[in-house]
Amino acid sequence: MTLIKSISGIRGTIGGPAGQGLTPVDIVNFTYAYATKLRERKPTPNADRYKVVVGRDARLSGEMVEQLVCGTLVSCGIDVLRIGLASTPTTELAVTMSGADGGIILTASHNPRQWNALKLLNERGEFLTAAEGQAVLDCAEAGNFDFSSVDELGAIFDEDFTDRHIDAVLALEAVDVAAVKAAKFTVVLDAVNSVGGIIMPRLLKRLGVRCIGLNCNPDGNFAHNPEPLPVNLKELSETVVREKADLGVSVDPDVDRLAFICENGEPFVEEYTLVSVADYLLEREEAKGRKGMVTVSNLSSSRALRDVTEAHGGVYYAAAVGEVNVTTKMHEKGALIGGEGNGGVIYPASHCGRDAMVGVALFLSNLAHKKLTVSELKKTYPQYFIAKNKIELSDKALIDKILEEMKRVFAAEKVNDIDGVKIDFEADKTWVHLRRSNTEPIIRIYSEAQTEAKAVALGEKVIALAKSIIG
Repeated sequence: MTLIKSISGIRGTIGGPAGQGLTPVDIVNFTYAYATKLRERKPTPNADRYKVVVGRDARLSGEMVEQLVCGTLVSCGIDVLRIGLASTPTTELAVTMSGADGGIILTASHNPRQWNALKLLNERGEFLTAAEGQAVLDCAEAGNFDFSSVDELGAIFDEDFTDRHIDAVLALEAVDVAAVKAAKFTVVLDAVNSVGGIIMPRLLKRLGVRCIGLNCNPDGNFAHNPEPLPVNLKELSETVVREKADLGVSVDPDVDRLAFICENGEPFVEEYTLVSVADYLLEREEAKGRKGMVTVSNLSSSRALRDVTEAHGGVYYAAAVGEVNVTTKMHEKGALIGGEGNGGVIYPASHCGRDAMVGVALFLSNLAHKKLTVSELKKTYPQYFIAKNKIELSDKALIDKILEEMKRVFAAEKVNDIDGVKIDFEADKTWVHLRRSNTEPIIRIYSEAQTEAKAVALGEKVIALAKSIIG
């Protein structure tokens, strides 16, 4: 049983003894802390009383967690806009569409079925900053409760925002509905039996796409490991080939991450979800004569985004790992598009959160314009390969020693230390990123090169160096 508290929220496994998982006590405590800090962070509500949106994915524990969260908010004198089964981006948009003061998303994202989590939003429908998240953690740790009187209790209101989300996606200027409809695509969708099975078929139908659904019953019984990685998508790949579909689409349980399968059954590769969408948007802006467009991804994402951005006369920036860090950098630099290499597309013209619906609509628009197969489209982008490794240590203090020594050894290269240590070897367009785990004495090591063999060799070289440092 596991409970993980971080600035981005609280997550854990459901069931077991207190202190060893995500218990009802934890859920009430953490929700109370969020409500308390909401009032401090935002002294005046948008309306007569504070209002918080609550949405959830289809996990088996979702309804139980929802009842605890909604009841706690009501006991704090806060109105709840309960939107039920909803994707993470739907919940984020519901905050701004309803004029709410914040939101709580009940999802453990790509974690297995026994997990659940509370993810916390501000009034812009974006994740709390590091400082705001830490304030919630500190309040929850203190455990000083002061609930509202019976005359000041909040109320619960129910509303479904799924179709409003779809409307907003189709209204985006860059989404070419007519071109997608004319292409008459056939898509196989794997929604892992969560909320993607509700919203994604509706979106595809309105885009004129024939949708063949796999695991689209939102009952929370995940048909496979829910992380949209190629090893978990064999059924999707086989179905795409058998049905002669144009594309396979996989989403995680809360539909903020997106992976594609080519028409030949091969992975499009998760890293290239953002790259392909960015290329489409950059090309559109360049055709209008715009210069200096900005893109952002995190330090562990592929260099391909940087290459594509610069090829269109744009500027690329890297952020620390974590969605809130990426969106903060996007706001700071006025980014056209950004996201993460795990299939997370963030398009500010819609909202500053990862959104698989936006990603699918933009990708299909690009495909319709290029008139290529998905595998042919993939070949038009810079080809890179990422190797992922880790070093397990007996002492967290060794992590700092290794990272400092890496900066010294590779001082002649381009070094970024905003999140661990990333070393760019510009001469051959390779890089390696070392960053600490937030929960374990582990250093995660990602390395990228233009061939898989070079990426693996670079990772092994750095691992050997790290081991020599600690003796």
